[in-house]
Amino acid sequence: MKVTNSSGPEKLKDLIQETGASAVPLTDAVTDVDVIVISIPLKEIPKLPQDLFKNTPADTTIVDTSNYYPLRDGRIEEIEQGMIESIWVSNQLQRPVIKAYNSILAGSLLYAGLPKGTASRIALPVAGDDKKSIDLVSGLINDSGFDSLDVGSLHYSWRQQPGSPVYCTDLTLTQLKELIGKAKRELLPGRRDTALNFILKQKPGQWMVWWKDCVKNNRIIFETDTYI
Repeated sequence: MKVTNSSGPEKLKDLIQETGASAVPLTDAVTDVDVIVISIPLKEIPKLPQDLFKNTPADTTIVDTSNYYPLRDGRIEEIEQGMIESIWVSNQLQRPVIKAYNSILAGSLLYAGLPKGTASRIALPVAGDDKKSIDLVSGLINDSGFDSLDVGSLHYSWRQQPGSPVYCTDLTLTQLKELIGKAKRELLPGRRDTALNFILKQKPGQWMVWWKDCVKNNRIIFETDTYI
């Protein structure tokens, strides 16, 4: 496994020790790998080198974990006018992407994984247009302690964007199947911004203290009229 960032390998020291990954330059991170996971603020994606994937095979799976928050990313007019977030990302990268891992908080990802078959196991939605890549990413999700649900084409990935009842609400597979179809696209931006108020009141460095409360808050805001 290879990892990279924009601020130097010294900030990856803990991650490297924990995972055994190798810190490499950006161009090396996207070559000789089966899966590329992009986890950066949405506003940073257009800043990636235009030829970043010139040596990356066309069938390499690229996972988009990003979410649009105008307060952080600035106003992105195409998204504001209705373009689905991951389609915008795909257009910027000029590569197909799989939308996954965007709908879980860091705390849940680190501490809430459970063995396969556990009734309370959290499930994550996966959207994309390539079945082989969907299956590959679903396997990674399972290996990391979570169930997965193929929710269809990337065009349907709006149902897992911020503001959706399945966004960072730690649902089981049964609950995810029930709620994914109840997402109302016109409600997402308002609910996203309302939920963000909770995070803005917290101390970022203490996210391990408040992440469970964030999940509860999201459930109240995102699942109104659908789950509660």
